[in-house]
Amino acid sequence: MIDGNDMVLLARIQFGFTIAWHIIFPAFTIGLASYLAMLEGLFLKTGRDVYMKLYRFWVKIFAVSFGMGVVSGLVMSYQFGTNWSLFSELTGNVLGPLLGYEVLTAFFLEASFLGIMLFGYSRVGPKLHFASTVIVAFGTLVSAFWILAANSWMQTPAGHEIRDGVFYAKDWVQVIFNPSFPYRYAHMVLAAYCTTATVVAAVGAWLLLGDPRRESARVMLHMAVGFLAIVLPAQIIAGHEHGLNVYEMQPTKLAAIEAHWESYPRDAPLHLVAMPNEDTESNDYAISVPKIGSLIAAGAFDKPIRGLKEWPPEERPPVALVFWSFRIMVGMGMAMLFIGFVGTFLMLRKKLDHARWFLRCCVLALPAGFVAVITGWITAEVGRQPYVVYGLLRTADAVSPVTASAVGTSLIVFIFVYAIVFAAGAYYMVKLARKGPEGPPGPESGHPEGPVRGSALPLKRSNPAQA
Repeated sequence: MIDGNDMVLLARIQFGFTIAWHIIFPAFTIGLASYLAMLEGLFLKTGRDVYMKLYRFWVKIFAVSFGMGVVSGLVMSYQFGTNWSLFSELTGNVLGPLLGYEVLTAFFLEASFLGIMLFGYSRVGPKLHFASTVIVAFGTLVSAFWILAANSWMQTPAGHEIRDGVFYAKDWVQVIFNPSFPYRYAHMVLAAYCTTATVVAAVGAWLLLGDPRRESARVMLHMAVGFLAIVLPAQIIAGHEHGLNVYEMQPTKLAAIEAHWESYPRDAPLHLVAMPNEDTESNDYAISVPKIGSLIAAGAFDKPIRGLKEWPPEERPPVALVFWSFRIMVGMGMAMLFIGFVGTFLMLRKKLDHARWFLRCCVLALPAGFVAVITGWITAEVGRQPYVVYGLLRTADAVSPVTASAVGTSLIVFIFVYAIVFAAGAYYMVKLARKGPEGPPGPESGHPEGPVRGSALPLKRSNPAQA
């Protein structure tokens, strides 16, 4: 027989399913918008046609990804009312304005200038068009600011008071800039940039495997691996600082991430791999490195680590899921770091374009950023359980008074619709990527790769006399 616990689980699965699909599009468009701004800026500065070719190519993929992100985000908004009405009622005074600010300051900003960015080049001139691209890129960062502020408040609530179970904001500065927000915002934005750079590297490598003469593919790949070599180390530093914040503010999440059942006054081990067993409250098949766990998780060998046994079972998150999702995220980060460092080394030795083994590695690494983003969000959100507002509001107390069968039915519909809609969108973006900036070979052009087609954005010739 279906009970209330099943309803909570199904509601969580439904929200997790929709957010997993949604997050890959903002993660891609945040980085891609900034990449487009960089390309157009380089084109205006240097006059090189290749930058505009790349802009025209990626802006079409950006438009599709942006639209799919908007659609998937709307579905999540409705779920606040259908499946999480008590959550909305109890936290709406705090989270409602934050989400409203995201719409007013970011979404309207992006929507207002997106049309100019996509269709207005020949109407507004190159400088105003470049300004529109920069504004759209800035809008994606502002959107991430407000979304991360809201979600970070749920992780580390601050600046509020509770009256009759309802949350009210007392200090909006503390609400927005809550203890985990700076770390989580930096970590997410850098993750978006790394995700986009990995996709750009993969597309450039794919095109070079087909034809090493493609200048645009070569520029894509060189820019991407150089960017990854710089930004991935910064992301590792940001991730470490975020981890120190988790150590201070969310000790149960940290214990689950590291699968520590026992407490350590100092010199905690680092479990590289293990099978956390919640029945025996221990780890099976663990491979561990002695003593360095405290250094990595807390920043010093002499820092204590609290074990999961300090909390009753009903206060602990699902350990195995949090433990492994974190390690998958780290593994994907190491794969992207490999692409950045090895690619830069080959580029400096002028061997990058013809190192086919490395080009194949770049293609295989295409989903690494998306997998890292999804598993990172699983670590953050599942690690917060059993609370939806950490330590203050339990997930089971935030759901709507609806039946599990109703949630299950809508979940099946979502899966069916998402499979069709997003598969079609992904297929179209892959089709665009396979063509490349120059399009397929054609008889109209003397260039072996064929002419550039399918864009309303004209090229600016390097020679001013030809403009």
